[in-house]
Amino acid sequence: MIIDSHVYCFPPLDTLAGHRSIADHLKVVQWGHARHHQPTIRLRDRALGTRSEALIDLNGDPPWFLADANFRVDHTHHRVVWTVDGEDYTKHYLPPNLHDTAFDAASCIAEMDYAGVDAALMHVELMLGRDVAYLADCVRRYPMRLRSMAPVDEWRIATDPDGVIREVTEAIKGLGLHAIKFSIFYAYLLRQDAWDDGIYRPFWEAVTRLGVPIFLTLPISSEDRDGYLREQRILMRWMERYPNVTVSLTHGFPWRALREGDGFALPDKIWEPFRNPKLHMEVSLPIRIGDWWDYPYRETWPAIEQMVNRIGSHRLLWGTDMPFQNRFCTYRQGRQFIEKYLEFLGPHDLAAIMGGNAAKLLDFSQ
Repeated sequence: MIIDSHVYCFPPLDTLAGHRSIADHLKVVQWGHARHHQPTIRLRDRALGTRSEALIDLNGDPPWFLADANFRVDHTHHRVVWTVDGEDYTKHYLPPNLHDTAFDAASCIAEMDYAGVDAALMHVELMLGRDVAYLADCVRRYPMRLRSMAPVDEWRIATDPDGVIREVTEAIKGLGLHAIKFSIFYAYLLRQDAWDDGIYRPFWEAVTRLGVPIFLTLPISSEDRDGYLREQRILMRWMERYPNVTVSLTHGFPWRALREGDGFALPDKIWEPFRNPKLHMEVSLPIRIGDWWDYPYRETWPAIEQMVNRIGSHRLLWGTDMPFQNRFCTYRQGRQFIEKYLEFLGPHDLAAIMGGNAAKLLDFSQ
């Protein structure tokens, strides 16, 4: 089987999508666009720039600190738009081929069919929605093709651990979702407590007993490789406490922080967490560096070879970030740059990375 371990399905960005209000949803979308490295486009003349800082006002309300920029969805052109000093801007965080800023299950399946992808794991991201019923319906419609993570309101654990535990348990046990996604960035949204213990202990004690894989997203700031290594040390403490939990790191390493010339410099310390045989990692490169280098991404090959040698092909999961990968290459190319060009991968390596490992983690035998 070819299994993509990282796709998204989501409704239009100006719908409730599990948020308290459409306005609340759009706030998170605005914040996400402000942080993202894609360039802005001034619509009048299509000039590229970096005016997305105009979306943030450090004197604004926490935690998003948003500026009043009339941030909105342009339904005619299927994109977000905001206005600064009378000029309209956009940014292609979402690829421009999405209809009405949405990517539903049917669209995902159509892309998978064309690229020859048998199954996929839906990820969750606050900007795209937190509606578990929507995710469960995607799985219900395509039970042999899709699995889904359960979202977590990480920032609420400090004040409402029982509520968050109840929601995650219902998503897994009640709605039948297949994995748990925990983003450390959102855990740090309102406070800086280490996420492995303390106020988080009741949450972890409960959800690690649910018997599903836990996917962790470590902060991947492009300026802070030392911060990433600090988070890895917290990860190692967490894995020592829960040695029987299968865990995977989403997105791969913080590639934008590790660039050195036309390649990456991977410090020895970055491999230490993988002494735990239950720790997996996503192989996801085009979405991270597609604005730097072109298909077939030769600059990434040595890093992938190191991942195979230091982690093992039996613990690597191919993931694309679809539909966002379409900003830089086609879905087929997202497969082919690994399957056709990485000559150091043997047939067993390819079978494991491109689907075998994900099939074991997510029980695609049913």
